[in-house]
Amino acid sequence: MGHLEIFINTNNKKSPIKICIYIMHPCVFIIFSLLFSCLETTTANQLAAVGGGDEDNGAVNRCFEKEKDALLHFKSLLQDPSDRLSTWTAEQDNCCEWSGVTCDSKTGHVTELDLMLCDLVGEISHSLVNLTYLNYLNLQSNSFHGTIPAIIGSLTQLRSLYLGYNNLNGTIPRSIGSLTQLRGLSLSYNSLYGAIPPEFGNLTNLEWLSLSYAGMCRLENLEWLSPLSHLEGLAMDGISLAKTNHWVDVILSLPRLSLLSLDGCELSQVIYPYSSSFLNSSSSSIQSLYLENNSLTSSMYRWLFTLTSNKLHILDLSGNMLDGIPKYLGNLCSLVSLRFNRNSAVVTFPDFLNNLSGCTSRSLQLLDASNNQITRSLPDEIQKFTSLTYLFLSTNQLKGTISKKLWELPNLKYLDLSENSLHGFPSSDYMSNRSHIESIRLSSCKLGPLFPKWIQNLKNLTSIEIANNGISDTIPLEFWNSWPSRLTFLNLSSNNISGKVPDLSSNFDNNSAIDLSSNSFDGLITNVSSTVALLNLSRNKFSGGISFLCDVVHGFLVILDLSHNFLSGQIPDCLWHFKELKVLNLEHNNLSGRLPASLGSMIKLEALDLYKNDFSEEFPLSVKNCTSLKSLNLGANKFSGNLPVWIGESLSGLYVLMLRSNNFSGSIPLQLCQLASLQILDLSVNHLHGTIPSCLSNLTIMVQQGFPQVQNLDRGVSVYSYNVDHVMIQWQGVEREFVRRNMVLLRSIDLSSNNLTGEIPYQITNLDELIALNLSKNALLGKIPWNISEMKNLLTLDLSRNKFSGEIPPTMSQMTWLNYLDVSCNNLSGRIPSSTQLQSFDPSRYEGNLRLCGPPLTKKCPRDEETGIHHSIGESEGEGEGVDELHIWFYIGGAIGFTIGFWIACGALLLNHRGRYAFFMAFDSFKDWVYVKVVVFIANLQKR
Repeated sequence: MGHLEIFINTNNKKSPIKICIYIMHPCVFIIFSLLFSCLETTTANQLAAVGGGDEDNGAVNRCFEKEKDALLHFKSLLQDPSDRLSTWTAEQDNCCEWSGVTCDSKTGHVTELDLMLCDLVGEISHSLVNLTYLNYLNLQSNSFHGTIPAIIGSLTQLRSLYLGYNNLNGTIPRSIGSLTQLRGLSLSYNSLYGAIPPEFGNLTNLEWLSLSYAGMCRLENLEWLSPLSHLEGLAMDGISLAKTNHWVDVILSLPRLSLLSLDGCELSQVIYPYSSSFLNSSSSSIQSLYLENNSLTSSMYRWLFTLTSNKLHILDLSGNMLDGIPKYLGNLCSLVSLRFNRNSAVVTFPDFLNNLSGCTSRSLQLLDASNNQITRSLPDEIQKFTSLTYLFLSTNQLKGTISKKLWELPNLKYLDLSENSLHGFPSSDYMSNRSHIESIRLSSCKLGPLFPKWIQNLKNLTSIEIANNGISDTIPLEFWNSWPSRLTFLNLSSNNISGKVPDLSSNFDNNSAIDLSSNSFDGLITNVSSTVALLNLSRNKFSGGISFLCDVVHGFLVILDLSHNFLSGQIPDCLWHFKELKVLNLEHNNLSGRLPASLGSMIKLEALDLYKNDFSEEFPLSVKNCTSLKSLNLGANKFSGNLPVWIGESLSGLYVLMLRSNNFSGSIPLQLCQLASLQILDLSVNHLHGTIPSCLSNLTIMVQQGFPQVQNLDRGVSVYSYNVDHVMIQWQGVEREFVRRNMVLLRSIDLSSNNLTGEIPYQITNLDELIALNLSKNALLGKIPWNISEMKNLLTLDLSRNKFSGEIPPTMSQMTWLNYLDVSCNNLSGRIPSSTQLQSFDPSRYEGNLRLCGPPLTKKCPRDEETGIHHSIGESEGEGEGVDELHIWFYIGGAIGFTIGFWIACGALLLNHRGRYAFFMAFDSFKDWVYVKVVVFIANLQKR
């Protein structure tokens, strides 16, 4: 991240307002535009308020009835779950006092409507047309849907129109081109489609335009931009410019443009990005230029030169195919931030720095060249970059010794060298004077086997990450209190660090994250800070109870992972204060007893994982209050009683329900069918009885094609890079762990090892997106549903050890994705249908069905024994007569193909003189070569 100083003129004539903004793309332009509009609005309101204090200015204290009715109609089409429009009532006469509404202090007309971030849902009402004096409309960051009303073009007084970050669809109204007073326009992050209206060229007063990710919008050309001579900011991320030849020329024609963002605009596909007349000099006014994710190659540097000047502060070239940087980038004396990450650069780091060694070396504050193929080490030349504050070089091929000059950079605060093969880290004595560094990330840098004690001498650290470094050592006792109340991030995971953890309280600031997972820490867990938001102590050797939770009293905790340890005892009944907790993972421990009632007080809980413990008794009713739950895993415990009906009634957002290997009894509640988002249902290895509910076909996600919609489990905690989604399921006879990246399309139902009876309901075949179905080890009977082949995506089907009878449906030969089938130990009869899949399975998958016959079983079917006919794979019973017809069509097809190919070749030779000449010359040369080889071979034989 870099920073940029912007001067914004407001209505206050005394002085402009200076803002220092830290850039976090891709929302850069939105931040700019909103700051501009908010400052402009605030200043105008302040001036209006001052004017309003004069009794002689004719101030009007009440709004107009027509405008009040328009606002009430606007509200009537909306859902307002956060009650932001509670003041908008007919009883409240003066709409000028309503939330988000501003009126002119003299005329009383509504001039501004600011409802940004109000959590509103609904359509934009046409009644807004009656607000004829409106000059500021901000509906950004809500959930408006439907189309943008074309009548909005009637609001000709509008100076600011912000509709971004909604769900608006349809085409962009051409009538927006009538709003000639507009200064700011944002339609970004919607679902619009169609062409960008060329009428936008009429908005000659426009200063800020954001169309980033507006939807499936297209551009044929950019000529409409040329008249916008006042434009200062332009963001068109995600809109293809592949057909916009000479786009560079258009950009250079905008004299005031200071921000240009073209992230993911397919710029590499533009055939003629510029005309030669623009290549000789650079007169660009651009200060911030974002060109990431465009598959650009180094040929783009020719036209990039024209867009760069000494005014450029920020340049983002990340996510392209660039193999280096040109020397002219080293002469940009105002460049503050250069992002070059995620390219294909195969270059040495000394050469990379050399190309930046002009005046850029003195101005550059942020350099991000991570995720490339940069080689060599960090040389002494790094000392030239005296302003460098952020240096990110992770995931490269850097090797060798790190120059000490790196640690002497006076402004360096944030350093990331992760995933390289560097060595020569400094001694503790040398680092004692390098207290300016605040964040150091050295994961996968081979720091081990000893613990790097020199880190303790960096007294200003707020973030430490030294994961996966092969450290097999203990941590010095003084490490745990080296940074009193400063650390916000500590990651020592995936090493082999041993010993006890004496203190997790003194070092950490508010909302901090601690990750000590995958080590060999042991002993009791004590002294955990109440300010921690993430605590991951999983996969260690911690023992004892978890009573320390009662001392974590301030409720900052968002993620708690104590899984894969040796913890024992009960969960203490003191969880009332964990109001922010979203993830609680206690799997693979020795915890026991009844779950506490206070578990239900964690109303934001999204994932509860208690797998493989020794919990018993009934599942507490209080958990029905955890209505945000998306993943519930109680597997491999000793829970008893009936399956809770309220799971289906109260936990409607569940997409993982794992209750396997418990002592649950009773029937499967019909209410489970209400879990429309359920992806994984595992009730196996219990004592359930009764029939399979036919309403399981209501599990919508198992019917819908594409990606599941409910995938927001780690929202709000993704900043910690913690993998929330994972689950252990029985997959093709083996227990397997699925994590987020391979859970996306997983849809599974496992009801095996119960006492279920009755037939398989035919409605279950409607679950055509189901991947795995396991009904084995029950007492199910009847026939396998005849239309089971409609479950075309099924990979795993296990119906073994039941009482099914009848034939295997012939249509199962059409289940081409099936790679695991087990129907053993039933009462099935008849021939196994012929197909590539069904005959490829091991014969044991069909054994235990005395009247089943045909390949892959060695038992022949009666008809085969009588006639001596052998059915080959791919030939179904009664279809032998089709083989001759198939052979006939094979020969016909071969003859036709040969004829067409022959005449294509001969025709080309007959019609193309040069081709015919070249062909026969090559043929003669080949003939002569063969002749010479044969003669030489015969001569050698005669010599022998």
